[in-house]
Amino acid sequence: MSTRPRDNREAKRRIRQMEAKRELRRAQGKRRRRDNVIAVGVGAAALITAVVLQLTVFNSNPSESEFAAAQAGLSSPSASANPSASAAATGSNSAGIPKADTAAGKTFTGQLSLNGGAVGVELNGTTAPQAAAVFKSLTDASYYSGLKCPRLTTADNFSLLQCGAKGTDTTDDPNFHWGPLENTPANNTYPAGTIAVARTGNNAYGNGHQFFIVYKDTVIPPDSAGGYTVVGKVTSGMDVVTKIAQAGINPGSSATDGAPVAPVTIDSFSLK
Repeated sequence: MSTRPRDNREAKRRIRQMEAKRELRRAQGKRRRRDNVIAVGVGAAALITAVVLQLTVFNSNPSESEFAAAQAGLSSPSASANPSASAAATGSNSAGIPKADTAAGKTFTGQLSLNGGAVGVELNGTTAPQAAAVFKSLTDASYYSGLKCPRLTTADNFSLLQCGAKGTDTTDDPNFHWGPLENTPANNTYPAGTIAVARTGNNAYGNGHQFFIVYKDTVIPPDSAGGYTVVGKVTSGMDVVTKIAQAGINPGSSATDGAPVAPVTIDSFSLK
């Protein structure tokens, strides 16, 4: 039995409506997927920027131009921001760096005095022989006497005091650089009491004179070079460091990263 013309028109109208609804659902699905991609991208960019701002360089707080560049998602404004860039390419130490075998298998103990407070320390020449050799050589020469601890971070999972600078910022001698990285934590966690080596970012041979003491468990994501050499630990006097931290900071590169409110001086640093 044939259908009537009115029925044909009604059937065609319903088909057009269903096709229109299907097309609308497809368009909405594409729009949701696009919006999700954009949201994920924005979130990832924000996270990366936050990490860059906190960890751009460990050897020095970012300058105003470096900070602005990090916010814009750019690289360091000039090669001079990383004085040891050439060493990274060649994997070489500067002249006068002591050989690792002078400390290999040895344990050095001693005392670090900060603003009159005594901090007991132990350096491990088995797990970090090159770093232990460098710091033993520097302390034997009384290099650290009178130097500063110009950087303090106070975030809950990023808590450290950085020491060994000659001035009020963390600029180091570009002619003193060494590597390789040693004893870097596999899980990127630096427990309270850790003593590790500060370095320029993305440079395995960017270690210098400076070191940092972790006063609360800290997580530091690795950069392109890796993590940070753990050379030893605090054996006593952690309260000296925590009291410095409790006094607060003058914010620098961020609200939780700057100079200690009360300037911190290394009275002496000895190892035996």
